[in-house]
Amino acid sequence: MHAPSSPRRVLVSGAGVAGSALAHRLDRQGFDVTVVEKAASAPAPGRGHAVALGEAAREVADRMGLLPALRAAHVVRRLTTRLDAAGEVRESVRDADDALRVRRGDLLAALRAPLEGRVEFLTGDSVATLDDDGDAVHVAFDSGDFRTYDLVIGAEGPHSNTRRLVFGPERPFHHYHGQVFAGFSLPNDFGLAHETVVWEAPGRRASLTAYGPGEPAHACLTLTREDPPYTVFGDPWAQRELVRGYFPEQVWQLPVLVREMWRAQDLHVDVVGEIRIRAWSHERVALVGDAAWGGSLLAGEGAGKALVGAYVLGEELGAGGPHGGAFARYEELLRGGAEKVPL
Repeated sequence: MHAPSSPRRVLVSGAGVAGSALAHRLDRQGFDVTVVEKAASAPAPGRGHAVALGEAAREVADRMGLLPALRAAHVVRRLTTRLDAAGEVRESVRDADDALRVRRGDLLAALRAPLEGRVEFLTGDSVATLDDDGDAVHVAFDSGDFRTYDLVIGAEGPHSNTRRLVFGPERPFHHYHGQVFAGFSLPNDFGLAHETVVWEAPGRRASLTAYGPGEPAHACLTLTREDPPYTVFGDPWAQRELVRGYFPEQVWQLPVLVREMWRAQDLHVDVVGEIRIRAWSHERVALVGDAAWGGSLLAGEGAGKALVGAYVLGEELGAGGPHGGAFARYEELLRGGAEKVPL
């Protein structure tokens, strides 16, 4: 079988930070890129939880020409207040807030704006099957569409569909860290601005964060549980019931948070854990971002690592030559969790 020395047709599965950043990088290097995203639409700018971008992520954003837009979208957190189980203040700490912090919706908007009219986005669809014959990857979509690509990159997050299709079920790769969380947006009726309030009790935690006054707040309810509740993840109402049962107290704003969780349109319930997989690629398929190495929204710096990882993979593929060598160099550079951009 003949393998082209420089593959040009690439399908990226997942339009989150890793997928959008990779599409951005590959498009700039002349690749024909298609992005498929299961969600019908992207998060609106100015919405969602804020993510902190460290030194390596800021350097990548600068190289990609995104830093001015991200700095303009920077949100400030000045104060963190911790409460005890009774809802009484334990401490209030002024935050240095040196990091570049942007809402996830704003980060995605900055990544995707330069792609308009250049990269094809297939929204409300996902990959059903992959057939890698050595010369190309033949892809069947849930919509019934069928296409062929030189490479397929899975960027769907820790519960990656691409990883499942190529490497097998998630369970052997997912290492549960003993916690479940529920994150969602809600109206900021609390008088909070540029601050986070955290309620803590043994085995449970609730946080409420607000940036600009009059803007939606973001809440996160976290609970400790010995066994991962995999059976509820296909049922959004069962997820709500599970989390509600761990927060019965009528203290602080807990009743409000539980009520708003029930109403939330953007509720995200998941387990805290990480993905550990021996290889990030197989033949003409590779993984990037949380699909390869990541964990949950609580793992920390996930967006920044996804941005750096996508940039490195894009650069290695853009250097030309066989895709296998590019995949190997990408993995070698990032396996150790580089503190600086390894380029």
